[in-house]
Amino acid sequence: MGTIKIKNIRIYAYHGCLIEEGKIGSDYRVDLAVKADLSKSAVTDDLSDTVDYVHLNKIVKEEMAIRSQLLEEVAKRILDRILLEITMVKKADVAVSKLNPPIGGNVAMVTIEMSKKRS
Repeated sequence: MGTIKIKNIRIYAYHGCLIEEGKIGSDYRVDLAVKADLSKSAVTDDLSDTVDYVHLNKIVKEEMAIRSQLLEEVAKRILDRILLEITMVKKADVAVSKLNPPIGGNVAMVTIEMSKKRS
């Protein structure tokens, strides 16, 4: 078993409960880790024998483009798609962070983290 991580995917999106957030948007950061059997690709050196991180990044970008009120809903969609589309993945962890959230204080980011395992 091995882990593939993609850290600090930067995306501008329109999530949030406030009407203004849907209009002006804000910056987000997504961190992703997936667990899969990487032993075959370590021997074959073939992209088709591993989890393609370009595919992972595409899923994140597409799901972040769909407006949601809560980051939890976005994270769930990302996890569901990863497990649906990439059968090699046994477990996925995602962290979605809103940078400089509009919560009335000097806060760098708020983050939700979720995990999902293949059943």
